[in-house]
Amino acid sequence: MDDLFTLTFGIYIALAFVLYAIRRALKLPKRFLPILAIVLGIFFSCFQDEKINFDTTLRGIEYAIYGVGLVETMKSLFLKNGE
Repeated sequence: MDDLFTLTFGIYIALAFVLYAIRRALKLPKRFLPILAIVLGIFFSCFQDEKINFDTTLRGIEYAIYGVGLVETMKSLFLKNGE
């Protein structure tokens, strides 16, 4: 339960909302969402550590995977019948 209130989980939620907002605003197809998520995830991770290395890149990709997963989960929970 403590994991729900950590900074890392907050980054996942923030990235998911940013991805969803960008996708809705620019009318991006679903196929570009993972690419955008990886770029933003690596950016957030590098911004957090203030350096670019292998660990920040992997953490950025982790942020991207969880962000895309949260976007699709929220869409399936709140939007019914593809509306």
